[in-house]
This record gives sequence, C-alpha cells and structure tokens, in this order.
Amino acid sequence: MIETDRIFNITSEKEFKELALKVFKFQFENNPVYRSFCDLLFKHPSDINTIEDIPFLPIQFFKSHEVLSARHPIQKTFTSSGTTGSTTSKHHVTDLEIYQKSFKKGFSHFYGNIEQYAVLALLPSYLERDGSSLIYMADDLIKASKHPKSGFYLNNLSEIVHTLKNLEAEGQKTLLIGVSFALLDIVESFKIKLNNSIIMETGGMKGRRKEMIRTELHEILKKGFGVNKIHSEYGMTELLSQAYSKGNGIFNCPPWMKVLTRDTEDALTIQSKGKSGGLNIIDLANINSCSFIATQDLGKVYSDNSFEVLGRFDNSDIRGCNLMVL
Repeated sequence: MIETDRIFNITSEKEFKELALKVFKFQFENNPVYRSFCDLLFKHPSDINTIEDIPFLPIQFFKSHEVLSARHPIQKTFTSSGTTGSTTSKHHVTDLEIYQKSFKKGFSHFYGNIEQYAVLALLPSYLERDGSSLIYMADDLIKASKHPKSGFYLNNLSEIVHTLKNLEAEGQKTLLIGVSFALLDIVESFKIKLNNSIIMETGGMKGRRKEMIRTELHEILKKGFGVNKIHSEYGMTELLSQAYSKGNGIFNCPPWMKVLTRDTEDALTIQSKGKSGGLNIIDLANINSCSFIATQDLGKVYSDNSFEVLGRFDNSDIRGCNLMVL
C-alpha cells in the first residue's frame, strides 16, 4: 500500500514520476475494472517505464462501473450533475480524509491560509442536489475559514452583494466561488468595485443560460465586479484534486496532479506539449479509485506544465477508444 503522506509531499518532477509508476502498479493489481482495461490494451506494469506509457481510463467508466482500488467500505459516493435522464458518474470514496487533505493542501498551495479569507459560495445548481464533491469542498473551506460571514448563498443575490460590500469596507480578503450563470446574474443586476476579493468561477451554465466562451464570460464578470482577473477552479466528480487559474484561463496543478494531452484521432497516443488534444489527468489523490483518467475536455498543455481548457468532445464516445464493453 502507498502511504498518502508521500503523495501530498511530492517536491520534484522525478518524485512525481516515480510515485505515479508505483500507483499504476498498485491500481493494476487492485482495481478489477482498470486491470481489465489494461489487459485489453495488452499493457502490463513490466511494459510501463514512463508516465506517458500508462493507460488512461476513459472517464465514462465512472458512469458504468464501480471504479475502486480499495477493499475498505465506501464512506461517500460523489455524483455528477448530469441532465435529466442521463447516467451520472459515481466516484466511490473509501477515505474522505484523502479528499480533505487534497483540497485543503491544494487551496493552500495556491492561495495560502484559508483562515485569511471570508468564503462565500454561490453554487445554487450544486446545492439543489445531493452528492456534489464541490459542495463538500466548499462547505469544508467555509468552516475552515472561521469567518462569521462565510457561508452558502442560494438565490439571495442582494444579500451576497451586501455582504461583499461590507467585507470590502472592512478590508477583509474574500473569496467568492460561484457557478458561472449565478455570477452573471449578480453582475446583470448590480455593479460593484472590489479590491480585496477573488472572484472564482467553477464553470458551466448547467442549462440555465447559453454557453459562452471563457474570454467573453470573464470580460463581463471583470467589468461587473470591478476586478482585473477572474480566477477559475477546475475539478470534477471523478477527481479528488483541483487545478486553479489566477486569470486568463491558464490552470496550474498541485504537485500531485498532472495534465497531458492525447491525440483526438488516436486516444492511446500522448502528444508533445503545445498541441491541442484531449485532456488526460493524473491525480495521485485518486489512489483508491483510478489516478489515470482520459477526460472529455479538450485543451493544451504548455512547457511549464500549465494548461488551458479549450472545450469539450461532443456527446459521442471518445474516438479511437472503443473499449467500453468490459
């Protein structure tokens, strides 16, 4: 078994690669779904010498299979939102402490001590259903901030604006984390000028508005909130770690997470940096499920390992990888 402390104390690229190969071997041996997938590709740990050689499990498996590398009881099952009638992803978590460590250390890596912030969460579409990993994280960060004005806000926009203005007047560092459509609702009704606040969008219109490109969304939000940058959080039900952008849609990962791109026509080929392709994610915090995931996002990875999300594959299955019939 791999100690989770090692995962959250990675200090170099070399250490990351060594640990990723160990995690691959562990999951190959302990995750029946992932093992079957690797067997279909004729990939065995003895063939794998670099992280680029590791097979990435298509994310749709979280909809159709129980993806587990641990035999401990499931403590929590996180589910994706999904549209009415669609199958949702299920991420079974056998150790919630790993998730807590991941998002706390991840936040602190990019933003410092949570206790310096008041945390306001505007996540109506997530609050209205059960099983959201984002709500679990936001709830924990709100409590950890220990600020009396930290909390969730549903559709009470005037209250959140009033709170933001009061916190500004007090010179309090504030994090407003919100789903895109709800942040747009605010700036359409109110005009604010913020100096001490971070506005962080978690993406998605969730069917409430038409989708818009990131640059357009961020321009509207920057003007409405009177800020120079819009921050973003990149996470998903199937991951226990998050990447963050401090502006311009360029994301960075914590030390235990890495993004690669694959060829859109050949899902098993990892591309060199700078080319657009499907995003493959290594999340070592997923030690008890699967750490190697081929997402349905399209993007580009830069030479410094930062990355950008450019869009999504359409609703059809990821091309070049018809191995869903396990």
